[in-house]
Amino acid sequence: YVAAVYEHESILSPNPTALVDRQAALELMGRNLDIYEQQVVAAARQGAQIIVFPEDGIHGFNFTRSSIYPYLDFVLHSHSVKWNPCREPYLFNDTEVLQRLSCMALKNKIFLVANLGTKQPCEHTDPQCPSDGRYQFNTNVAFNDDGMLVATYRKHNLYFEYAFDTPPEPDYELFDTPFAGKFGMFTCFDILFFEPAVNLIRQYNLKQVVYPTAWMNQLPLLSAVEFQQAFATAFNINILAANIHHPTLGMTGSGIYTPVKSFIYHNMESYGGKLIVAEIPVITTDYKTNLEINEGFRENLDHSCKTFTSAPMDDQVCFKEGQETPGRVSEKGNEPLPPLFYAEMMYDNFTFVPVWGEKGEVQVCANTLCCYLHYWRAVLTNELYALGVFDGLHTVHGTYYVQACALVKCGGLSFSTCGQEVTDAGALIDFQLWGNMSTPYIFPLLLTSGITLDFADHMGWKNNHYFISKNRTSSGLLTAALYGRWYEKD
Repeated sequence: YVAAVYEHESILSPNPTALVDRQAALELMGRNLDIYEQQVVAAARQGAQIIVFPEDGIHGFNFTRSSIYPYLDFVLHSHSVKWNPCREPYLFNDTEVLQRLSCMALKNKIFLVANLGTKQPCEHTDPQCPSDGRYQFNTNVAFNDDGMLVATYRKHNLYFEYAFDTPPEPDYELFDTPFAGKFGMFTCFDILFFEPAVNLIRQYNLKQVVYPTAWMNQLPLLSAVEFQQAFATAFNINILAANIHHPTLGMTGSGIYTPVKSFIYHNMESYGGKLIVAEIPVITTDYKTNLEINEGFRENLDHSCKTFTSAPMDDQVCFKEGQETPGRVSEKGNEPLPPLFYAEMMYDNFTFVPVWGEKGEVQVCANTLCCYLHYWRAVLTNELYALGVFDGLHTVHGTYYVQACALVKCGGLSFSTCGQEVTDAGALIDFQLWGNMSTPYIFPLLLTSGITLDFADHMGWKNNHYFISKNRTSSGLLTAALYGRWYEKD
């Protein structure tokens, strides 16, 4: 099917905390909707059957609870009411934004997904009803190609969004399409949590996801395109991800992802929006996800020590649970091991070991997690790389438990620069990276110079370890990592 996502540079309110009336709010949102309309027309002309717009694209951000109020549309969060806002505009008050979106879908015969702020009155008898008598939600809406409202999803994992409420229960929202079956949806920060994102995909065996986001890139492990691709790969799904474009805030990175190919846009240099249109395969539902295959691997562990290396790695790697990796003590037995050092990466205290020379094996452990790396490079460049491990609760900008094994390029040549945000690299490295991860939810990250993406040659479980291997990245290696999320320990 043909999908489109639009990375939108939103026209923002010059003073989002100021109180304005509905008319002024509609005027600002109308300017963003004018741009949406042009993009829907352009996407439809290129044959797109569905288009996705980003989080916060219509109204912007940094509002207070009261200053966002004039920007909110009324949405009845109910599956019992069938409603076409374009054809039935007078059914509810304060639905001007929904009407425009619905008409765009109808006029262009396209499925459309957008994000907006919504309000819902509540009774004071409801123990969760806010004191001002209304819920305010960060909401995704989906319209079919007839303009019918077919799904509404209220964001569950809010990222410092004081204008919005968390819905009482997680929404599991899907809508059906004639061209690709069921699509699920969630928003931005949701992607890092079990509820509702992972649970939705697992319960409904979903193969397509629409994903509006307003993502601030954080290298080396959480750049938007890097994690979006890793998520598609881990769950063996297609993801249509639309981000907003505000390079000064570190926001860019959208794409259409399949488990084996990505069509991405990441641009920190220029301004203006970007429409991506791509034809991608429908993933059939009988295909097992990477994670299910992984869980199968764990159940039928093959304890014979098999190799999974390929040339030009000359030393075959073979390991068992608890076994030291080969090369940990050098063949001569008297060379010192590379030194361990600590550095902060992504606000977490990683334990690192430097990756020196043209080839070798290193390992590094923290808590219960041990990470192993076997590497080879044809040309030595004047760049420092290190293998880092973190196994613990991440507590800055959200609280969640991470198990990570990461090969990263350092910012400079001193150990203290490891973990810094780096965007360019020259070293082409063949590698196998593995770890005795305690969670099946592992996102394989492979980021190359200029914030471009690559795909691993092989990945999966072997002898209780998860591994990823690559012979020769397409350009210099920035990050190769296993980013594990241990949801139970959040």
